[in-house]
Amino acid sequence: MRFYRLIFAAAIAIAAVQAAAPSARAADAPTLQADDHVLGNKNAPITIFEYASLTCPHCAAFANDTLPKLQKNWIDTGKAKLVYRDFPLDQSAVMAATIARCFPPERYFPFIETLFQTQREWAQSSAAATKTALARIAKLGGMSQAQFDSCTADQKISDAVLNSRLVGQNQYGIDSTPTFFVNGTKVAGDLPYDEFVKYLEAKSGAVAPSRVGPATAANERPRGVIATVRSWLGSLMSRT
Repeated sequence: MRFYRLIFAAAIAIAAVQAAAPSARAADAPTLQADDHVLGNKNAPITIFEYASLTCPHCAAFANDTLPKLQKNWIDTGKAKLVYRDFPLDQSAVMAATIARCFPPERYFPFIETLFQTQREWAQSSAAATKTALARIAKLGGMSQAQFDSCTADQKISDAVLNSRLVGQNQYGIDSTPTFFVNGTKVAGDLPYDEFVKYLEAKSGAVAPSRVGPATAANERPRGVIATVRSWLGSLMSRT
């Protein structure tokens, strides 16, 4: 499993180099897009962008320990919103994120929460065991086996998951998970609540970078880059 994760990381790195245009300039921070998954009031003045991998232990620690307090004190009170974006570290994370995107919007964050809570049960297994475990968890969330099979075979959705990582890596300079942007300020790492909340308090009077705009060449990578990642993964796995 560790071997495949290293291969996945190498393929992503190579694709990122190929995708980077010489004249491209990384944006300071992400902005809200129409297809983003948003936890909380979309009009909340503080926007927290989170780039995370569902197989990342530090991301799970943030989701399980810090986020509940943020949700209670800042998100549920309308002072902040959280925008979750995928930054998969391996193929298991791609599969899990793909399944999450197949749920209706109202079940998306509950499923993400469940995946982080049960991460040790599915993220460290073989590919086959991971898929079986994810199918079981998805069934508990109301997804039938037929829906699960259709979802995991949907390349368009998994491409979107990979694209989220490529945009984060190439455009915003993200190289670790979790990484956050709090009204434009980059915050890296799994910070405890008392530390993370300082960034929210500093931004409590700021204007959130929350404009919604259509996808552009700046935030959409060519499908050829994603195909490169898939090609590398497929060719290397076929040799093992």
